Amino acid sequence: MYQRTSVGLDVHARSVVACGLDGVTGGLVERRLTPDPGEILGWIAGLPAPVAVAYEAGPTGYGLARFLLAAGVDCRVAAPSKLQRPSGDRVKTDLRDARHLARLLHLNEIVAVTIPSVEQEAARDLVRAREDVRGDLMSARQRVSKLLLRQGIVYYGGRAWTGKHEAWLRSQHFDASGLQLAYDTAFDTMLATVDRRDRLDTAIGAMAADSAYTPVVTRLGCLRGVSTLTAFALAVEIGDWQRLTGRSIGAYLGLVPCESSSGATRSQGPITKTGNGHARRLLVEAAWHHRPPYRPGAALRRRWDQASPAARARGQQGNRRLHARWLAFDERRKRVTVANAAIARELAGWCWSLAVLEA
Repeated sequence: MYQRTSVGLDVHARSVVACGLDGVTGGLVERRLTPDPGEILGWIAGLPAPVAVAYEAGPTGYGLARFLLAAGVDCRVAAPSKLQRPSGDRVKTDLRDARHLARLLHLNEIVAVTIPSVEQEAARDLVRAREDVRGDLMSARQRVSKLLLRQGIVYYGGRAWTGKHEAWLRSQHFDASGLQLAYDTAFDTMLATVDRRDRLDTAIGAMAADSAYTPVVTRLGCLRGVSTLTAFALAVEIGDWQRLTGRSIGAYLGLVPCESSSGATRSQGPITKTGNGHARRLLVEAAWHHRPPYRPGAALRRRWDQASPAARARGQQGNRRLHARWLAFDERRKRVTVANAAIARELAGWCWSLAVLEA
């Protein structure tokens, strides 16, 4: 037996319910604790050793797991979507959840997530802040353009959201004071959001150029559609690429079809959309770049110049392969959204191949 006592923790912001299962006697030790890691560690120290601890991943983060691991306690953060729960169990309380975790840990049925380091979590927060700002900017631009549309004002001077378009937006004035105030507020919000985005882009660019993620970012940049922002986000979101394979990364990111098969009947549906949604969105967005004819531009060539010859060769091979797949899908008149999901799934495999490349 790996551990004698299996401890399940139901962790909340203001309370922790703990349940310890003795693997020898079968006895349960239960306690309601505060979220103070020192108090939790002191309670665990009084249990029959060796002890293993598990709690669900959630909004409370990984601080408790890092603290317990640093103190020499085997702590695992369970993936909530992988916890086995009886279909007939309709009563949910904190104590029952803690008991359930303790029993699963005793049976070694806990699927643990990777606990990121403090530096990796900080970088992940940075790229997720950039993702949040992207959504905020889309909403802010929508409010500005639709406010003008309600007044019958439409821009015909070329592409929107350029310097010329911004100058045109600044020239708009209204006689009604309420309407003018509403427009100024929406326009100022959009400008402030653009400024936030640019500051985050600068910070991400600096970290991508000089950090532990720089080699992976450089190699991923050899693929079409994977610029510095996308490469850095994929690097920090996935973290340890070695725990995956070229076949498993698609399922890890939710890019494989769901399936409901029984006997001789096999039925597949849309992609599962499990796992990291941010990384999945980036890959789906990057996959569209492989549909146009393969003519490497100046930006892609600059990224090639920074990479090793092996990474550059593999990136070019992947670019040609993915474009050929797009051509085959178009010949078959495959629905483009379905085809792009398939391209994104294969692109994930090429990203893994470059990330683990020893060069």
